[in-house]
Order: sequence, then C-alpha cells, then structure tokens
Amino acid sequence: INGRTHAREVGYGLGMFHSLISDLPTDQLADTLENFHVTPAYLKRYDAVLNATTALEAPVQSACGFVESRRQGMDVLEAALGRGELQHRPIHGDPKINNVMIDESSGQAVGLIDLDTVKPGLVHYDIGDCLRSCCNAAGEETTNLDAVLFDLDLCEAILEGYLSVARCFLSAWDLHYLADCIRLIPLELGLRFLTDHLEGDVYFRTQYPGHNLQRAAVQFRLTASVEQQMPEIRAMVRRLASC
Repeated sequence: INGRTHAREVGYGLGMFHSLISDLPTDQLADTLENFHVTPAYLKRYDAVLNATTALEAPVQSACGFVESRRQGMDVLEAALGRGELQHRPIHGDPKINNVMIDESSGQAVGLIDLDTVKPGLVHYDIGDCLRSCCNAAGEETTNLDAVLFDLDLCEAILEGYLSVARCFLSAWDLHYLADCIRLIPLELGLRFLTDHLEGDVYFRTQYPGHNLQRAAVQFRLTASVEQQMPEIRAMVRRLASC
C-alpha cells in the first residue's frame, strides 16, 4: 500500500461494496466456500491431523505451541453469531489489496473484482482479511520474520475509509467485535498453513519444503504483533466508530 490515502481508499472500496450488497437476502446466495473463515472448523481439522501425526520437529512444535496457547477464544466470532449478536451478510470472501481497483488518475477506489467467492458470512471475515493482507509490509511470503509487523497507521486509514460508508448499516455488536477479527484472521490463516504442512501440503501450493510452515510462522508473528497493540486497536475502533 502506498501510504494512508491509498489505504483509506482500499477501506472505502470494501465498505462501499458491503454497503451496496448489504440488503441482498443471504438465503438466496450460494455458499461458495463452506465453513470458510469458520475458525472452530479449522481448529477441529487441525486437531484431527495433529493427532494422526507422530514425530514433530522443533519448528512445528513451536508453531503448535502458539496455537495451543490461543485455543480459547478462537470461537469468538462464531459464538457471537450463535448468540445472535452477529448476523450473516453478503461478503466478498477475498478482499485482499489486489482485488480492490484503484483509478490511476483520481486515486479513488472504483470497484472490487474476483467475485467468485461472494457468499453469506460475517463482514468481520472480510475486514480482518483485508487488514491482514494490507497491514503487513513484509507480505505473507517473507522469510524474514523480524520484518513482520502489523502497521497500526495503515489499519487506522483502512478502517477510516471503511467506516465512512459502512457505519450506517453496522450494528453496535458488529463494531464491538471489530477488534477481535483483526487478531483472529491472521491466527486462523496461520492455523490453516500449519495444518496443510502437517498434512503434506495438499491444499496450498508450495515452492519449497517447509513453505507452509514458514507461511504459518509469518501469520503467527503477525498475530503476535496485533496482540501487542490490542489496547491501541480497541481504542482506535471505539474512536472511529463514534465519529
């Protein structure tokens, strides 16, 4: 992302997309990816794969330890959905930065592409995934874990843009759980990469042995960076939500 202005437009683009499709009846939308971003389902799969694995090398043990210490709370969004605090809405499903079209002359977001993943889900999945992909300058393929950092300034700009249009249809509960999705989605993706590594790289394409384990390590480092800044993130969300 090239600075705060670009970041704000990415957030605005996603917010406008959510706003425009927010009244589509979800019961008439196909579920293009069943259980997508349903973290407890990924955790259940991970447990099954882990239980079938005998020997674990040290880096894998470390990654598994990261997951284990965060097992409680991985159901934060699904539990809220179950209590009726959150509701399914139409979502994009893959709102990473290269799926937001920015007009080169005006610098404004003009649309979202790659609509084959549109489905019913929580808007939090999209928000968390957008922030995960945009606020780590090192990128998810880096081999330098020390370079992985969650950029709070970019996060603020994206959320500013997003809430400038989405605040009108988001509920108080939606806003309450915003900070949680920022932490949960990188943790969930790391869990998926780790599971795939344990399973023999059957889902994500890899370029070298241990590629998915490295990808998991990047997402876990990003999760830790979010966790370290969680008080600031919660304060930021409260401030932007009340603007």
